[in-house]
Amino acid sequence: MSSATATAEKAPIVLTKKTIILIFSALMAAMFLATLDQTIVSTAMPTIVGELDGVEHQAWLVTIYLLAMTIVMPLYGKFGDMWGRKVIFLVAIAIFVVGSFGSGMSQNFWELIAWRGFQGLGGGGLMILSQAIIADIIPASERGKYMGPLGGLFAISSVLGPVLGGFFTQHMDWRWCFWINVPIGIVAFIIALFALKLPSHKSDKKIDVLGIIFMVAATSQLILVTSWGGHDYDWNSPTIISLIIGTVVAALIFVYVESKVSNPIIPIFLFKNKTFVLSTVIGLLLGLGMFSAMAFLPTFMQMASGTDVTGSGLLMLPMMAGVMLTSIVSGFIVSKTGKYKIYPLFGTLIAGLALAWMTTLTADTSMVLIGCMIFTMGFGLGLVMQIIVLVIQNSVAPELVGTATSTNNYFREIGASVGTALFGSIFTSRLADKVGEAMSQTPGGAGGGGGAPTTDSLTPESVASLPGPIHDLVVNAYADALAPSFWYMVPVFIVAFVLAWFLPQLKLSDVAGMVARGEAVYGDDMGGPTRGVTSAGPDSAMADSAMAGSATTGAGATGSVMTGSSGTAAGSSGSAQTHARSPQRLSTVTVEGRRVPRPGADPDKDQYRLK
Repeated sequence: MSSATATAEKAPIVLTKKTIILIFSALMAAMFLATLDQTIVSTAMPTIVGELDGVEHQAWLVTIYLLAMTIVMPLYGKFGDMWGRKVIFLVAIAIFVVGSFGSGMSQNFWELIAWRGFQGLGGGGLMILSQAIIADIIPASERGKYMGPLGGLFAISSVLGPVLGGFFTQHMDWRWCFWINVPIGIVAFIIALFALKLPSHKSDKKIDVLGIIFMVAATSQLILVTSWGGHDYDWNSPTIISLIIGTVVAALIFVYVESKVSNPIIPIFLFKNKTFVLSTVIGLLLGLGMFSAMAFLPTFMQMASGTDVTGSGLLMLPMMAGVMLTSIVSGFIVSKTGKYKIYPLFGTLIAGLALAWMTTLTADTSMVLIGCMIFTMGFGLGLVMQIIVLVIQNSVAPELVGTATSTNNYFREIGASVGTALFGSIFTSRLADKVGEAMSQTPGGAGGGGGAPTTDSLTPESVASLPGPIHDLVVNAYADALAPSFWYMVPVFIVAFVLAWFLPQLKLSDVAGMVARGEAVYGDDMGGPTRGVTSAGPDSAMADSAMAGSATTGAGATGSVMTGSSGTAAGSSGSAQTHARSPQRLSTVTVEGRRVPRPGADPDKDQYRLK
């Protein structure tokens, strides 16, 4: 019997409504921190990069944070599954707070980039562990009611971020965009310290060090390719070609290592699960299209429309309204009906149409019309974001909730990082060309005698102070550079829409992850300890996972059976049963009439021994 099982047997946690509310409050505070910082620099970015002379590299201010989050996401998910989530969650908050303070103290552009990266190392843990803990305490059949408010919180922080960023930049100092996280982070740490009643345990499984190394290598090189290609270096330059080769080689080695080790960071057998694969690809495409648009839209409003930094943030309120409306309503409907497939379909379609509409933006577009455009975008995104996470968690074993959640988020953030970097590269390149063309029309030629700044030092204030004719040329150059760039993201949503058609409609489980793993029982106000004794049928979420894992061998037959969130093991016959009321964690389960090891039941294998 493993030490994790022993811990659960000695003191199973009793899940009551009060306990769930306390834990959920701590998660809301942490999620607020992580999502706020993804957008708070968007309105402040023109001022920050102008003051620190980093306009040509401004995409890195967003990209480095997303890259750091992306790299650590699978680690937080995997380590949370192995050791428990509370201590790791507290560490993530601490890292985030320190990174925020350092970012605010930065004296040059690349120092800021370094601290933003460190900050992202904590932000990745906040997002992943929050989502995984929700799956631990709330059944998938009821999770929509909680995912909806989380989606609303994401919308609030995503819009409040630009508003706060604009306010600090205009009335105080852009450094407060980072310092504001310090008091909020301390409060979140204290709440989590006392409110998070979660099991912690030791694990005999070995850490997949080689997998971590090659995952980091592949991810980092990929982002460098998308950031530098066509901008800092020509696409056919030795630097870019070397990075492309390095990315491919590192990715191939990573896949090989993950297929051979007994405790992989990202289990390969997950990709034999149709629901997981489709949901993950949709999430990747969503990140690709969503974050690139959100990161640079406030810049358009400031530079092209003449809106001040606070106003450009407030103008994002319609997007918040759209996301909140659809995420909360769809979450409640999914919990009531158990049906979710229609929402990703409509969401991707609406978001794609909204992005196409945004390509018509000009310097003369009214604020009301821009508000309608971004409300439509938010309306579509709210139908997809949280539903995809719910679908992923419902399709895998409770022992793999953290790993599956982090893998899904990893690929979504890969999309966000690549999308932001590519979009930033396209926009910056077009901007330099358009500003150059505009300046060549002035009497001084390239603005030499007209007092126009270079693109490296453009800020909203400097643009506003330009002489009338040059000012008009510059703001029109911004509009001409940014709006058509949105066309590059429209096909992304079209592909996501097509994939959503093939997303299976599975039955949502009715038992929380900790109960299914024998780490907790329900209190009387949640149905009592007898709740969770179920029988898996062929239509259950676990059937998809069981088929996905049946072809996998080795690693304790980890992929041979997948136990769904309801704690039931499903084969094609649907005959297996698990009693969630018992804290006993079986080392084997019955699938298709034979006994096979339960996922994670064989932790003693040599980590890098070939199968």
